[in-house]
Amino acid sequence: MLSEQLKKIVKGEVMTDAENINKYSRDASLFEIKPEVIVAPKDVEDVKAIVKFVAAEKRKNPKNNVISITARSAGTDMTGGPLNDSIILDLNKHLTKVHEVGNGYAITEPGVFYRDFEKETLKTGQLMPSYPASREICSVGGMVANNAGGEKTLYYGKTQDFVMELKVVLADGNEYDVKPLTNTQLAGKIKKGGFEGELYEEIWDIIEKNEDLIKKAKPNVHKNSAGYYLWDVYNGKTFDLSKLIVGSQGTLGIVTQIKFRLVKTRKHDRLAVVFLKDIGILGELTQTILKYQPENFESYDDQTLKMGIKYMGDVLKIMKTNAIKLLLSFLPEVWAGIKFGGIPKLILLVEFTGDDEAEINKKLADLKEELKKYPVGVRITKNNEEEVKYWTFRRESFNLLRHHLHGKRTAPFIDDIVVRPEFLPEFLPQLRAVMAKYPIFYTMAGHMGDGNFHIIPLMDLADPKSKDIIINLSQEVYDLVFKFKGSMTGEHNDGIIRTPFLEKMFGKKVTALFAKTKKAFDPQGIFNPMKKVGADMQYLADRIIKHN
Repeated sequence: MLSEQLKKIVKGEVMTDAENINKYSRDASLFEIKPEVIVAPKDVEDVKAIVKFVAAEKRKNPKNNVISITARSAGTDMTGGPLNDSIILDLNKHLTKVHEVGNGYAITEPGVFYRDFEKETLKTGQLMPSYPASREICSVGGMVANNAGGEKTLYYGKTQDFVMELKVVLADGNEYDVKPLTNTQLAGKIKKGGFEGELYEEIWDIIEKNEDLIKKAKPNVHKNSAGYYLWDVYNGKTFDLSKLIVGSQGTLGIVTQIKFRLVKTRKHDRLAVVFLKDIGILGELTQTILKYQPENFESYDDQTLKMGIKYMGDVLKIMKTNAIKLLLSFLPEVWAGIKFGGIPKLILLVEFTGDDEAEINKKLADLKEELKKYPVGVRITKNNEEEVKYWTFRRESFNLLRHHLHGKRTAPFIDDIVVRPEFLPEFLPQLRAVMAKYPIFYTMAGHMGDGNFHIIPLMDLADPKSKDIIINLSQEVYDLVFKFKGSMTGEHNDGIIRTPFLEKMFGKKVTALFAKTKKAFDPQGIFNPMKKVGADMQYLADRIIKHN
């Protein structure tokens, strides 16, 4: 029995009870896959032992496609990325140590919650700024696996821009340091041979022989989490395999340690809140705001606002405030409603930060003055206390929906689309027209400065028609995104939900290179199957949850 075999080789817990099987069969996605066994490795030696065990089992029976390993941290993934029917490795139980916070960097294990990691870095006045909206419940390992981004990505970039080095257990069961190499160092790795040398040689061969194809394949958007980032590995001077491992969702190896680059926190921040009734002006308005180079440029729609009001009790707990104070804070929204004849259709959050408060105030004053030419309401917050409500609604909307729905549930399947901001005037009306064809209610929030929108439909998954809606609406929305040269995922990655669409996004030749990349790293198919390569629409459809 697999669980008994694993108990003999690891120090950590091995779990097969019904409660844990059910817990690990779900994440924040539409899918459900029951694993055979869950292992919480005590340390890196446990991880190595499990990989070597699975590799040996596959050597005994090369046709054994049943046994595999899927790493999991906090379980907040919205794509089905950490779901699998074999071995789940829970890195969130024991690999939870922040080893070091230095000047401009921090070294951590993957199971650390971002909220705890940030507490340690803030003690030194530093920050790793690519956190997603789920910052309070996600892990740093999951952020690396998905190449996470969020409200500060517009200014600072995504997680891949902050990964300096990784330690990774590869398919031979050994742990390797993965970091940028000079051309001379790369040649030395290849000459050394062995599993690592052969891997470097194979990836170098893929990139060298397909240079033009790979360069053209890079999505021309501000953020992308789709595919393997072959276009970022070699810049002519350095060769960096971490650029492939970041965003690979554990399909190429298991990350055991991360060295992040940190930035210094800024002393001051102020928020401009823009209330928008006419979404038709959004594209032009966005371009105007971007001229002022805000650090954050976020949005959420009227449905999100209504939901926050409806579930006021939860908002109060999150904000740690009282009802009267919160109700009084809604006076700007009430005034915006009176002015525009109803609740604003969209609320834009435009944040400026810096060490010079006078400079921030001037930017805000200039922006407010220029926005007078648009039919919008503008509020400049006076302090952080006034800002909390807006950020709470933006960051917590998905969780509020998940926890309060009856009969319907959140259905993240078109939840992360990206086009360049200059295309928004054309793109958004066409997107709304596509959405209007389907009988679903949805909320929309997004990173306006990046042209990145999170659309969350609410659906009854017990309804037999829901599966067809998910597949057909996905195809229509992604066709529209690809028409505008966009990406179907800016932050959340492919997982089960988007892997079948990768060929449509990148074409057959590039997806064939993705398959070669996977084979080079993982020739026996040990790591997280059916993500990034190998899965079709039927695999997706068969694993959609059949209940709410």
